[in-house]
Parts: sequence; C-alpha cells; structure tokens
Amino acid sequence: MNDKRVPLAERMRATSLEEFVGQEHIIGKGKLLQRAISTGNVGSCIFYGPPGTGKTTLAGIIAKMLNANIEKLNAVSSGVADAKAVIDRARAQKQMFGTDTYLLLDECHRWNKAQSDCVLQAIEEGSIYFIGSTTENPYTSMTRAIVSRCSVFEFKKVSEQDVEKVLRRALSDKERGLGDFKTKVDDDALKFLAFACNGDVRTALNALELAVVSTKVSKDKFIHIDKEAMAQCLNRRPLSIDENMYYDYLSAFCKSIRGSDTEAALYYAHRLIKAGIDPLIIARRMIAHASEDIGMADSNALLMACCAMYACEKLGQPECLLNLSHAIIYLCEAEKSNSVLIAMHKAMDDAENEREDIVPNHLKNHPSTNADGHGKYKYPHDFGGYCKQQYMPDKLKDRVYYVPGKNGKEKNLVRKKFAKNDFKPKSEH
Repeated sequence: MNDKRVPLAERMRATSLEEFVGQEHIIGKGKLLQRAISTGNVGSCIFYGPPGTGKTTLAGIIAKMLNANIEKLNAVSSGVADAKAVIDRARAQKQMFGTDTYLLLDECHRWNKAQSDCVLQAIEEGSIYFIGSTTENPYTSMTRAIVSRCSVFEFKKVSEQDVEKVLRRALSDKERGLGDFKTKVDDDALKFLAFACNGDVRTALNALELAVVSTKVSKDKFIHIDKEAMAQCLNRRPLSIDENMYYDYLSAFCKSIRGSDTEAALYYAHRLIKAGIDPLIIARRMIAHASEDIGMADSNALLMACCAMYACEKLGQPECLLNLSHAIIYLCEAEKSNSVLIAMHKAMDDAENEREDIVPNHLKNHPSTNADGHGKYKYPHDFGGYCKQQYMPDKLKDRVYYVPGKNGKEKNLVRKKFAKNDFKPKSEH
C-alpha cells in the first residue's frame, strides 16, 4: 500500500507473522495459536485487548496464511442482512472451490443477540470461520452462544522495545513508510513516544507521522524531530525523568501509601504528574493498594480509589487532581491491614495444589441419594441470616484463610464461621 493519503498506521500494518510484533504469549514458538496457524487448523476465535495491539492485523494475517477467502465487517455499521450475505457467499465459495471463508468482525462486542445468532449455524457447520476483535472482555460483553464456539485470546499492550522497532521500521520504509522523508529523529524522542503511547502501536505511528509532516525542513535539508516536538504531536508533555527514575518514584509512591506517609505520597504522585505521567497510572496503583495494604481495615478506601480513577477518566486534568489528592490522603490516613492479601495467597495455593476437593453432597447442584453425613442443605435465611454448616470439602474443612487484623474496623470483626450458632429455624420461633 503506497497511497500516502492513507494513514501511516494503516500503511505499516503487518502483512506476515515475521513483521508482526508483540503477543508472544499467544503466537510465540510452541504457543497454542502459533501451533494452530502452522498446522492450518485455526478455528473461530475472539481477540480482545487494548487498542493498537494488533488484533485486526493478526486476524488478517491468519486468513491470508491459510489461503482463505476474507470477508470484513464492522459491528458498528453492519447488521443481520450483511452477515447473511457473507454466509451465502461463503457457502458458494466452499461448494464451488472448496475455499474456507474467514469473517473478520471488528468491534464484535457491538453485535446484538439477533446479529450473533444469525452466524451460529454457519460457524457450527463450518461454512465460515469467525474471528472477532474487541477492546471489551467478551465474557461479559458478548452473547454466550458466540463465545462458547470460539477460542478466546487476550492481547497485551505492546512492549516499548517492540513499539520502537515498529517506529524505526516506519522511518526507513520507502514503500509504505516515511523513508522518502529525510528525517533525523532523536533517540530520546523515539523512546519517549514508545513509552508514552502506552503500548498502542497505532497511536505511536499516528504521532510519528504527524511529527514528520508538520515539522519544517531545516537548513541542512533534514527534518529534525526532538522530544519536545514529539510530545506536542502526542498531545502530551515530554517526560522530565528517565525510565529508572519513573519506576523509582512510582515505587516510592506505593511504599509511602503503605507506610501512611501522606506528605510523601502526595509529593511522589504530583512529581510523576509534573513529569508527564498520566494520572490514571497512579489511580490504578491506588486501587491495587486499597485492597493489598488497607483491605478490611477500611473498605471505603477501595471506593475512594475507584472514584479517583473515574475522575481521572471523566474529568481529566487539572480538575481530577483534586479528587486524586483526596483519595491519596484517605488511603494514607486509613488503618492498614494486609489480611486480604494473605487470605488470597492461601486460597490460591490450595486451589492450585489440592485435588481432593469434592463438594459436600448438600451443596451440590443435584445432590445424590448417597448422603455423606452432612444432612440436607440449610437455607441461612431460615435461621435469621446465618447457620453453621460445612461448606468446604472434607479435606479442607479446617482451613482458615482470612484472619482479621487488629486495626480499623477489622479489630471488632467477629467471624460468623467461628461464632456459636444459637439461631433456630423461623418455623420453631
């Protein structure tokens, strides 16, 4: 594609697995999708993850490598009639030439139930193979019938090293990229762009193209692009700290919350923001620490952190900084407890290593006639809201994961599991 009016991100779209960057966890050597591609047995799939990570690109590469017919739709602008037309063409292609058809559907979470249902039979009978791409989690945003017929692959943000590789390729490619421009881009400008695009290759390429075409040629007949110019094209101020300092400040911020030092946490947060860091990064860390370091001692901390992230998303700077500071102060001043973290790790350890975990008979969806000595299931609401009975498998019945801490609201928490049950069924009151 050499039409320079087409955006650089589209022109530089990878056309083979050799050009494709990122997602090693699913297409790396020996990984499931890589094995399926190499054997020509790629069935219906759903790719989901952040924008600009290669979902649509990889779908096109797969269809091309398998010598299949490609049909493309966008869920925003297509309907049932469009899907049925694709299916009709696919069946005709299969009958006449024996050629498989891949339906590539962008924004697939936007299809409603009627649109999704119209392709179910075609997928089941093999008339078409479906590859949907979406930024939303398909398990919650798509109809279960479609998801159950597809392999689901989660895409991750592309690493800074891979983004920089794509940018350098675009600068040197004369056919599809910016190779016809005589450019000199500072290394720190490229590294800043690779970092600031947050794993979104499309955003990085669009910013690079804007920087090149909007910068005047210097006296030496080259287009010089520095970090400041690149930041303007990305609509973000350049970072005034290097990568090591960024992680050091972020680590200090997290440890200051854990250590209840309000002044230090506020300083490191605003030092990062002044350096050009997106406040959302700080808000996300606060959500994690609200459960990791505060937890049940003050569960309102999690609500405050979530509200701060919402403000960062919806208000933006500078208004959201007040809400962010509010939440930072709350988290620092809140009582601390890591009991949630400890309980989680204990439960995860048993979930991974314990295999004798037979569900007690009275808790099963369809209890068997062979009683296991626990009697019938007791409906807690018939006993005033709580009644003592075994919920854990026999092998794990004495396990204790959550032990209340001695700070904040936890210190007064009496766990019902260990309390004496004096309630009687309502019918006996």
